[in-house]
Amino acid sequence: MSDPNHERMEILEQFARLDIQRRDRTGIPEAIFAEGKTPEQVARMLDALAEKSGYALATRVSEVCAQYALDHLSSKVVVQHNRTGRTLHVRRHEYEPKSTGGKVAVLAAGTSDLPVAEEAKVTAEVMGCEVFAFYDVGVAGIHRLLGPVETIVQKEIAAVVVAAGMEGALPSVVRGLVPVPVIGVPTSIGYGYGGKGEAALMSMLQSCSPGLTVVNIDNGFGAGATAALIANYVAASKVK
Repeated sequence: MSDPNHERMEILEQFARLDIQRRDRTGIPEAIFAEGKTPEQVARMLDALAEKSGYALATRVSEVCAQYALDHLSSKVVVQHNRTGRTLHVRRHEYEPKSTGGKVAVLAAGTSDLPVAEEAKVTAEVMGCEVFAFYDVGVAGIHRLLGPVETIVQKEIAAVVVAAGMEGALPSVVRGLVPVPVIGVPTSIGYGYGGKGEAALMSMLQSCSPGLTVVNIDNGFGAGATAALIANYVAASKVK
């Protein structure tokens, strides 16, 4: 009698080779980048990853792709679709997510930056972190940062993700106010000279605030994963 799980993996390997051990090896799980893939391919990959790991994450998921996954996977796994962050997180019914004790903050300068910020938030949560989100706190109304900064210090948050478009000033400001690493994410929000995130990227790279690390334009997954990696390491060190 054939093994359906083995057959599923054989079919999948016709177009993808999943790195099942990535989280054990690097601390960051394999994630499916949905852009450029068909809805059926994404659903199959999510199904196979969840079968092996108990859960799976896909990013940059279109509405069509998300609906296909909901229609074809909901009977087998729990499917969580974050429309703003364009993510799909699936987990088997018997899988119990584990908290690492890591704490991450995610800040967005403006409402237009939410898709990137939410992608970072979901990524850190999938990696076991508690995430504190503060949105629409850009430098145009810098007084809005007082509450988030106070929370970051009081809660002993280990790493901060800051998403900003236009001139990308917010990560530098935040780094000058908090005692932990900041990961800046330039977003493709802007217009005119240096639009589409280029000005924000250059501003963050040129920052004079040491301790600010910058990922590529719109890379919410990379920022969230890096912040979670830091936070998880800090949490594990405290346990020891």
